[in-house]
Amino acid sequence: MTREAYELAEALRERLRIISDESSRRNPDQHMARLHEISDRIESLAAALPQPIPPRLAHFLDRRSYDKALDFLEGRGD
Repeated sequence: MTREAYELAEALRERLRIISDESSRRNPDQHMARLHEISDRIESLAAALPQPIPPRLAHFLDRRSYDKALDFLEGRGD
């Protein structure tokens, strides 16, 4: 896995942590701000991937199917 793909996978994992963070959800504005921030980071990291990227990964990222993108990067979506 390239450094860029590794960083993208880490950001996708962080998104899952934010989504499941019960204490974060108690403050909806802060929770949404965290989600927007990580989503922006994911998009930036996806754009920085060495080209060409696998078509399936590109599809998942374009559709914002981030769970499937993470599975693909971790070798569970081949």
